[in-house]
Parts: sequence; structure tokens; C-alpha cells
Amino acid sequence: MSSEINPELFRNNLTVLLDETFERVEGIFLDKGTSLFETLDGLGADEASRPIIPGGTRIAAHTEHIRFYLDVLIDYMQGKKSDKINWRDSWKVQIVNDTEWRELQRRLHDSHRRVLDLIKECGNWNDERFLGGALGIAAHTAYHLGAVRQILRAVKAS
Repeated sequence: MSSEINPELFRNNLTVLLDETFERVEGIFLDKGTSLFETLDGLGADEASRPIIPGGTRIAAHTEHIRFYLDVLIDYMQGKKSDKINWRDSWKVQIVNDTEWRELQRRLHDSHRRVLDLIKECGNWNDERFLGGALGIAAHTAYHLGAVRQILRAVKAS
């Protein structure tokens, strides 16, 4: 038995995991209707901008942070050198109006599509940048999806 992972098998499983995290639930680890895009699509700018405690993080901020992280990881996976990353900038978006909220969601969708395109193009999963970057995207986004869903519960209850 080979100790190497079949690249196509890895890519297919990673894509299914990312599909569940971002787009549609197949029952791997989320409940039906709770993927990131399904969660965000039903929200208005007011809900996305509302903190659950004074000074608390808002859904809009998590959304921008996820998008920022995806773009940073895309650059990393492509081997682009970057200056020191200012992670504080990824949390600057707090309050959005309807137009800004739609634009933020559109930009997140665009970044997600770029991630999927990059994963489809990957020919060498033995490259630490691709493997680590892809796994980081899955784990990081799942973490923030959980935070968004908890904030949303509190927002809906208020």
C-alpha cells in the first residue's frame, strides 16, 4: 500500500469540505441550511452590523475578515511575497448599509471562487503552501462560520 495520498482524491475531498463550509450542506459536519453563504444570504445590513454586546464583533466584521484571510492565503498559495500583513485591517468593517453589505458579500463570493479555481489548478499537493493553505482555509472559515452563527442567534433573539 502506498503512503502517498492520491492528489485527485485529496482535491475531491477538500472541495466537498469547502462546498459544505461555504455553499451547501451535504451533512459532513453542518446542519442543513447553515453553510456560510446560506447564513449570510438571509441577513440584512442591520443584522450584519449589530453587535450582541457593546464593543462586540459584528457579522459584517467576520465576513470581511474571512474575505481578507482568503485573499491572503490565495497570495500565499501562489507564492506571492507580501509585506507584513496588517490583520487589524481585516476587522475594520463594522457597520454596513445595504449597498456595502451586498458588496461585501459579492467580494467574499469572488474570493471563494478564486480559492476553488486555485485548488482545481493545483498539481502538487506536496507543496506546503498549497496543502497548508487549503487546510487553513477550511479550518479558519469553519471557525468563523460558528462565530457568525452564534452572533446571529443572539441578534435574532434581541
